[in-house]
This record gives sequence, C-alpha cells and structure tokens, in this order.
Amino acid sequence: MKLHILAVGNKMPDWIKKGYTEYSQRMPKEAEMQLVEIKPEKRIGKKTEQLLQAESERIRIALPPGCHIVVLDESGKQATTVRLAELMTNWRESGRDVTFIIGGADGLHRDIKQIAHEKLALSTMTLPHGLARVLLAEQLYRAFSITRNHPYHRA
Repeated sequence: MKLHILAVGNKMPDWIKKGYTEYSQRMPKEAEMQLVEIKPEKRIGKKTEQLLQAESERIRIALPPGCHIVVLDESGKQATTVRLAELMTNWRESGRDVTFIIGGADGLHRDIKQIAHEKLALSTMTLPHGLARVLLAEQLYRAFSITRNHPYHRA
C-alpha cells in the first residue's frame, strides 16, 4: 500500500519540510508515503470559488488512478490514532493505495469533497496547511507502528 499526500501549497518553511521528511522516512517500503505538492492558484483578481476550482482541477490530475480518497477537513470525522490504525489495516487489506488530500489557505472545492470516500479531521480547529502535512505524516507513522506492535506508540 502506498500512501499519497496531495497538499495544496508549495514553498513551505524548512521546519515543515523537515517535520514531514522525519516521519515519511520512518515508514517502511510496504507503506511508503509520497507527498505531491499542488501549486496554489494565484489570488490576484479572482474570487475564492475560482481559486478552489483551479486547485480542484490540479488535484484531479494528480490523483493516482483507483486509489481510496481521504479528504482532510475540519468538518470530517474525528478518529483516534487507534482508529486510524484500524482504517490503515482495512485500506491495506483492500489492496488499494490511499490518497490524503489537504487543501490550501481557502480549503477544498466541494467537488473534491464529493469524490472522497472518507472525510477525516485532524482537529476541529483550523490548522495551517503546512502543519497539517506534518501532523498527518506523524499520525500515519504512529498508526502504522500500532499495526506492527512497535513501541513508538505508548497509549
């Protein structure tokens, strides 16, 4: 199973890059994590709907075929790390890759939310999209550790 993260935004600060890399490199090959940065739409003279639509098209182009799509959204379902580990086991058993989508400063277009198989929330608070990458990478590593009885997770 490959874990794809499509994240709107580029030019992240070094601490974001380092944080994401720290956890993605810990993942074993059987659950490889891959980040694809989606270029945000330029804001000048455009309405939010236009920005989201343009980013939505870029996300659709980057989506791996046949993957299980999980949108990260503050209105999504809250899941404990143990529940995320259960979901990872189910996804792995399905034989499909999983793609997590993180929106940019304005969130995600409704069309992307509609094609998602699941909507999860990292928090009910709005998070900076760069921080969401790091938090997701850490939680995926922690959840994978749980599935392997690795001592990283101590409840």
